[in-house]
Amino acid sequence: MQPYLEKTFLQPAGLHKATQIYELAGGKFANRYFIISNEGTRHLLASPEVIGYESYLAMCGATGDMLSWLKQNGTVGSNADIMTILRGGLNYPLEECCYRNGINVNNMDFISCERVIRNNQITGLDIRYTKLTAPKDITLMIGDIIASGETLARCIRYIIAEFKRLGGSIRRMVFFTIGGTRGIELFEELTNEFRFHWPEFEGITCIFYEGIFSAYKDKGVTGISWPQIDFFWKDGVISPEFRRYVLSDDDALFEKCIIYDGGARRYEIPDHYHEVTEYWENIREAADNFTFKDFLDEKLGYPTPISYDRWLELNHYQKLDQKEMTELYTFEREFASRSEDLSIIKIADRRLREFKAALKKHCPTIE
Repeated sequence: MQPYLEKTFLQPAGLHKATQIYELAGGKFANRYFIISNEGTRHLLASPEVIGYESYLAMCGATGDMLSWLKQNGTVGSNADIMTILRGGLNYPLEECCYRNGINVNNMDFISCERVIRNNQITGLDIRYTKLTAPKDITLMIGDIIASGETLARCIRYIIAEFKRLGGSIRRMVFFTIGGTRGIELFEELTNEFRFHWPEFEGITCIFYEGIFSAYKDKGVTGISWPQIDFFWKDGVISPEFRRYVLSDDDALFEKCIIYDGGARRYEIPDHYHEVTEYWENIREAADNFTFKDFLDEKLGYPTPISYDRWLELNHYQKLDQKEMTELYTFEREFASRSEDLSIIKIADRRLREFKAALKKHCPTIE
């Protein structure tokens, strides 16, 4: 478990419209961290077949509901400024959802910071374009993916420096993310930097869709995972709704990553197509190099079998409804038991057929 997640637990904040909201409680945080779960984002994160504009639409329900809740609870007022980190950040429907909730967007600013990847490793970052205004006392709203956090850290520090140079100031930041545990550590660091420049800074409200995921630290049991890029469940905090949704499908747990490449998935569908199919082809080829149980345990996030009390602690579910958690624990044990007889080669063959058929609808020229 990550040190800053020790002794933390999910605290239900309630169902707002169609979105379940949890707050991460029990930690000594400078900021507030929420996990939200909605049918659209569950489908998006469990199904790499959701691509293009459909992937944008899948995020609208959860984003709009959470903005409504934040406005109702005074975290967001009637005005905001949106900063978009180009590519991945364009997937987040912040402007549309602000409009639908009566939040006026004063400025739309942009920054491009792309990863340079060689041999499945991030070797650098490149800021290529910026358009930034710097008003005073604003609520800054951003949506982006957080994996290693290096892109975000560079962008936020650039924004802080430009606001100081131009005489602006930031009152609070609201951040929506499909992201990993590094986001909490990074935001706790950045809040100190914000307050060094603006002592009145109120903090960061970070909203994770479906869970606070974890990025692989190595290539995993299969030997083909991308360190610091691919997301999975281990050492994270996953919404109970998403766990059940994924485990209701025979294959969703075994995908390469929760989101794959968000920019490619929306704007470069052939690249997304090749990444997903290459993963399943590589899994098929590597099948003799790992046991299915090790693969299953890695994806579930713990060695099976596991006691109920330990399962609650690892998943940060101690404060949730115990009847519902007992049912989910049983459901998860049954999934693990069923999976003992699965063949990774058969799963790979099935996923390759399914994904190629799905992508033919969107990319008929792909062979």
